Amino acid sequence: MPTGESAGQAERERRDRVFLVVVDDTPERLVAMRYAALRVRKSGGRVALLRVVEPVQGQIEWAGIGAMMAEERLEEAEALLAGAADEVQKMGAGVPVLIAREGKPVEEVLRVVAEDPRISILVLASASGPGGPGPLITALAGKAGAKLRAPMTIVPGWLDERELERVT
Repeated sequence: MPTGESAGQAERERRDRVFLVVVDDTPERLVAMRYAALRVRKSGGRVALLRVVEPVQGQIEWAGIGAMMAEERLEEAEALLAGAADEVQKMGAGVPVLIAREGKPVEEVLRVVAEDPRISILVLASASGPGGPGPLITALAGKAGAKLRAPMTIVPGWLDERELERVT
């Protein structure tokens, strides 16, 4: 039987854990957000939303234009994250942590998970079409996954509200 001190520590760890969701342009991202929000509502913790914008391809002739384009893309990412944060709050999971990064999605996911020890689960939803689970899941389930410091939960992208309630 846990002592009062160890029970308190376990409760703090449960409360402080973070469910990281990648906010990409797929419709499945909403399923991943709902799953993470339900887990937080039912068992504690917090949702973190990560948006990765890929660097501008090709060489920009003037460095100032490239920097301005990167800044605009990050501002767009922050606006998208703000909208996603509103959705998470409406789902009853509190105010999420918002993270906007520029880089390659797989590398940035690995970097964010490595930087924040509170991240205890990476939540992704698989594509529901015939094209496979999606490039991020494919990469993280392969060689890149060996570098992932937290467990990854892959939620079927076709789950509806009732099914999500059942599995959380």
